[in-house]
Amino acid sequence: MTERAGKDLVLTGASAVEPVFPWSGRGGALRLGTRTSPLAMVQARGVAARLEELAGVRVEVVGIQTAGDRHRGHLGDLGGKGAFMREIDRALLTGRVDVSVHCLKDVPGDVPRPDGLVFAAYVAREDTADVMLFPMASKVQSMADLAPGARVGTSAVRRRAQLGRIRPDLRVEYLRGNVNSRLGRLDAGEEFDAIVLARASLARLGIDRAGEALDIVPAVGAGVLAVDCRRTDTDIVELVRLLDDGDTRRCVSAERTMLHGLQGHCNSPIAGHARLERDGQLTLRGMVFTRDGSAFVHSQEWSAPDKGEDLGAYVAGDLLRKGARDLIGGIPH
Repeated sequence: MTERAGKDLVLTGASAVEPVFPWSGRGGALRLGTRTSPLAMVQARGVAARLEELAGVRVEVVGIQTAGDRHRGHLGDLGGKGAFMREIDRALLTGRVDVSVHCLKDVPGDVPRPDGLVFAAYVAREDTADVMLFPMASKVQSMADLAPGARVGTSAVRRRAQLGRIRPDLRVEYLRGNVNSRLGRLDAGEEFDAIVLARASLARLGIDRAGEALDIVPAVGAGVLAVDCRRTDTDIVELVRLLDDGDTRRCVSAERTMLHGLQGHCNSPIAGHARLERDGQLTLRGMVFTRDGSAFVHSQEWSAPDKGEDLGAYVAGDLLRKGARDLIGGIPH
């Protein structure tokens, strides 16, 4: 059964070919659920277009407004980034949509995923860099040029902690909203001297804007889109697997296992990045910080590429042995 409320938005995918599989969705279309932000819709349209291209199916993008989108305050008030997922998970579990797409970095590590759902595809990873942007009218072009006490906007505790290690004199302030609204507030020149965004988000939105790529460790799952399905819909799971990138899945396996092992919460500054080296080995770097970045623990290890879960578990254990539990437990949530 398909629910239609005023808050929901339906868009047609990139092409209109005859569906190959007889789904129960309207007109045989595969219904793909996502958040209603401009970035989420662009990402979902990209996934829809790839499914249409690879499998000859018709895909409808269904925008679902989430509690995280409606809430204007701190996400911690709603229990963290899971506020972006609950309504979409519910729509998938109840059959209102057939698949959904999420930014993997927004999938919490401390909240169990619903038993009936499975990430059938991790789309090939894009840019993982965090980039610092400056007002269009400003002559400042790098963090080094910011004056002491300059105001920097970000919503990520991971970025806040690492900026605190590099420039403890900066005033890092909480900033939420979609990418365009953040850029608008930056360019108004009244609140912030700089903001930090994911470079992949700018690229997906087609925003070509100069900025400084920061030498900080990315978020777990940075640059990865995850496509969710009902576990029992084996035909849809097999179809969505056409989008799965093996190398990305290996890296995600290591990063997410580390995140689960650390048992952090929504206010925990945790960073983690896995990659495949030229010699074929999988490497994982993990860090846990205090809120201001004044203390941290670090671990980096290597493994065979098919041992991502073992690697993630080892790095998590190493971080815990070095004191990560005390750092995580010392931050209120």
